Amino acid sequence: MPYTKVLGQLKENLQLAYRQAIDADAKLNALQQAGHGKFKNVFADSLGFLTQSNRFLPYVKELAAELDEMQSDDTGPEELELMVKRLGILLQTLQAFKKRA
Repeated sequence: MPYTKVLGQLKENLQLAYRQAIDADAKLNALQQAGHGKFKNVFADSLGFLTQSNRFLPYVKELAAELDEMQSDDTGPEELELMVKRLGILLQTLQAFKKRA
């Protein structure tokens, strides 16, 4: 597999995103209980996610499932580029949320 190192780095970043998503989702739960956070999806459909959720963890799980699939299949540069793009968006959004919450 020609992308072994890249896939390993993606896995590490997904683990980081997972930990951050748990914290962010807990904050979102608290905000929702206080009557805030009335939105349908964290990310717009145009960003390439299939998941539609008002929490972060389902998006992390979607990317993790795709990464598992990539490790068992021949991954092309297009799939890898899309994964990197969406993971970057996820991590940036989690960081911005952490700073504001």
